[in-house]
Amino acid sequence: MPARASLASVSPPTKPAGRGDVALAAPDPRALLRWYDRHRRELPWRAAPGTRQDSYRVFLSEIMLQQTTVVTVRPYYAAFLARWPTVAALAAAKLEEVLSAWAGLGYYARARNLHACARAVADAHGGVFPDTEAGLLALPGIGPYTAAAIASIAHERRAAPVDGNWERVVARLFAVEEALPKARKRLRALAETLLPDARFGDFAQAMMDLGATVCTPRKPACILCPWRGSCVAQAQGNPEAYPVKAAKAARPTRRGVAFLAVRADGAVLVRSRPEKGLLGGMSEVPSTPWLEGEPADPAAHAPLAAPWQALNGTVGHVFSHFALELTVWRARVAAGTPAPAGHRWVKREGFEAEAFPSVMVKVLEYID
Repeated sequence: MPARASLASVSPPTKPAGRGDVALAAPDPRALLRWYDRHRRELPWRAAPGTRQDSYRVFLSEIMLQQTTVVTVRPYYAAFLARWPTVAALAAAKLEEVLSAWAGLGYYARARNLHACARAVADAHGGVFPDTEAGLLALPGIGPYTAAAIASIAHERRAAPVDGNWERVVARLFAVEEALPKARKRLRALAETLLPDARFGDFAQAMMDLGATVCTPRKPACILCPWRGSCVAQAQGNPEAYPVKAAKAARPTRRGVAFLAVRADGAVLVRSRPEKGLLGGMSEVPSTPWLEGEPADPAAHAPLAAPWQALNGTVGHVFSHFALELTVWRARVAAGTPAPAGHRWVKREGFEAEAFPSVMVKVLEYID
């Protein structure tokens, strides 16, 4: 494999740069914009060419797309927009309603941040998003990426919303040797050198599309890339070597017991998780704490006295920092059984109004 090359300077070369016997021209943002004009993806949150994007739609889609695929987001985006067509409508909704509508999309802190941000825009900004990165960063739940995305796409501000697609494209263009996540500061600086003199929103989305459809993590279609002649990694013949990633730490496994109490009338005992922390504010079947190792004396955590029976099999779920394995204990109780403090009985027809995360949907499959 050819030796990797890198640029000593943050700025792209202003004239062809030698790479052994290969001369590479500087990446031309105009070439990417021409490619985008021909190959842009049609997405429900993307405005028609020449039309200004709506800040709320950009905001909603960008929050949903964090760590989630376009295919997964499409139906949630459509459902949210139909139910809450403006930021003022979302701000007026109850958090429980938003969490319920978000259920299944994962990373539930995003839903809480979405709601908090909508309220801040409605209450402090008259329902109008700030049009600068600094103003957007002052809102709850909006970080540097989302602020840059809204500023560039909705307000044509000169900003670089560097997501995973941007990082991959830039790391390959410049053959950045430093490993992620440490390399992010350098990748952002390099990304800013690529920005054009105009059409900042189109350029931001062009970079996203290039990474999503051409400069993919595996088997990139370099022959179709408008920057093929400027890419150091492609010239080396090994673009998949970039971006370099640090070795991941082993993901620990936590275990617990979920107590599935089913009343004779079909209602299930549930409770709400604390507002702060993992799955904050979501609905759940009561359980033991989720800890590494086998649960100690799980019966001590049962929400009520009942003929509990351990069921065969476990419910598995993977979170960002740990894997979870839940054993399900089920008990059938009389129709008049009262709910313990902090718990409630919910019938199946009421499940849709509850904000059950995916792991609890799996537990509820053991009702029958």
